[in-house]
Amino acid sequence: METLKQYDDITQRIESENKFLLYVMANGCSVCHADQPRVEKLVKQLEIPAAQIIVNDIPEAAGQLSLFTAPVVILFNNGREFHRQARIIDFDQLERSMEQLKMSY
Repeated sequence: METLKQYDDITQRIESENKFLLYVMANGCSVCHADQPRVEKLVKQLEIPAAQIIVNDIPEAAGQLSLFTAPVVILFNNGREFHRQARIIDFDQLERSMEQLKMSY
């Protein structure tokens, strides 16, 4: 999964992709690093464009995307937020939401 470094890169990807997953991590977050491979596996399996950010490196993203904790997974559909999970990620629900998003085309 690509790591984005600037807020403009995030907004560009959200606007340019019909469907998009953003995975948000924080420095020193062991849960973030433990969950990242599971998210990446789902992204590859369901072929949904995705990227990750380290929220400490892009403080503007925290304010603009209402990121108050980590990890956070946000699914976007045509530039609009479709699904969000924070802190404790239910991977079964995430997979269902990703499948639903994929079938919406």
